[in-house]
Amino acid sequence: EVQLVESGGGLVQAGGSLRLSCAASGFTFDDDAIGWFRQAPGKEREGVSCISSSAGSTHYADSVKGRFTISSDNAKNTVYLQMNSLKPEDTAVYYCAAAIHCSGSPWGHWGKGTLVTVSS
Repeated sequence: EVQLVESGGGLVQAGGSLRLSCAASGFTFDDDAIGWFRQAPGKEREGVSCISSSAGSTHYADSVKGRFTISSDNAKNTVYLQMNSLKPEDTAVYYCAAAIHCSGSPWGHWGKGTLVTVSS
């Protein structure tokens, strides 16, 4: 069974940092892309970042460039999202998902999300 499990969310003050983890089981993502998405209350889900080990590429939304860093540990089948200089507008439920590519392919598997709350 394919599973993605997010962890690392919590409450942090503006300017602080958190590191989210996305642990995969049931498949290895050496050839897949793992993306981070977020959904704030009353807003649509948006893409935050994506990493493709096979393509050797990373992608970021403009809103998080320079503050968030995505990385992967293939030995642990885990993708991380290091979030620095957090802002209240980063408050959302963060989800990870798997696809073949960062763009142009459907996100077939999703985690249940982890809540990040940034206080001002």
